[in-house]
Amino acid sequence: MKLFSLPGGAILQHGSAFYQLDMEWDELVNRANLYKFLVGFIGRKQPIAAEAAAGAIDTLLLAPIGQQEVWAAGVTYLRSREARMEESANSGAADLYDKVYAAERPELFFKSLPHRVAGHNQQVYIRRDSIWNVPEPEMTLFINSEGDIQGYTVGNDLSSRSIEGENALYLPQAKIFERSAALGPCLFIPEESPDPQTAIKMSIERGGKVVYADETAIGRMKRSFTELTHYLFRECDFPHGCFLMTGTCLVPPNDFTLQEGDIVSITIDQIGTLVNHIAYKPMTKK
Repeated sequence: MKLFSLPGGAILQHGSAFYQLDMEWDELVNRANLYKFLVGFIGRKQPIAAEAAAGAIDTLLLAPIGQQEVWAAGVTYLRSREARMEESANSGAADLYDKVYAAERPELFFKSLPHRVAGHNQQVYIRRDSIWNVPEPEMTLFINSEGDIQGYTVGNDLSSRSIEGENALYLPQAKIFERSAALGPCLFIPEESPDPQTAIKMSIERGGKVVYADETAIGRMKRSFTELTHYLFRECDFPHGCFLMTGTCLVPPNDFTLQEGDIVSITIDQIGTLVNHIAYKPMTKK
């Protein structure tokens, strides 16, 4: 099942049928056994016209987030470890990433407040003070306030590799800035956890041509979703639940950096495709 967030409510897709839910997003998603609740809802309601549902999703779609914070995990894939070690070689911090990949405790960091999160077909920003900006495609968990994984979405964790590579202590500046996170297009609520062979794909288009494309499987991640969730909830409370990006598995070549006007498409099997347009944050008067 897929939940699409719209102004004033949500649309639930189950197979080829669509249902209107006139509930506030946080109240809707932050519950125990969200899948069971939605199955019960379908049993009591009549579907709405597919054409009307598709039109509303096309024109009114929001990022599938309410008051939730967005957190992220780092160096959970071997390819990510290699990339972090390469970018930080000159700063002498390469060993940090090698050690955290093998450590018992994962790397977890705060990524975004909801008002900085972009949705499907919206702009995301790259930093003007960075010479090396990249998208990071990530399977993203929705975890309820009790610490239980209830759904999944596609995440784009925009990052400055030049800033983090200069000094590992600059991680917050490399990761946290306006519209540096995107989620969408929906919240996917399956009966069972995604198969390890679930594919995650990313392509980047520039001037009408694809300049990067690759894919892998989420099963190549070193850590489990439940392990990451356990560490995140050890000493933090999330009254509305939270989102957790689980790490990037696709890294463009070291000579690649995003440019204004690029289009990034990230697809995860069963969930869908998140498309974002690359821009700079508009200049403001000081």
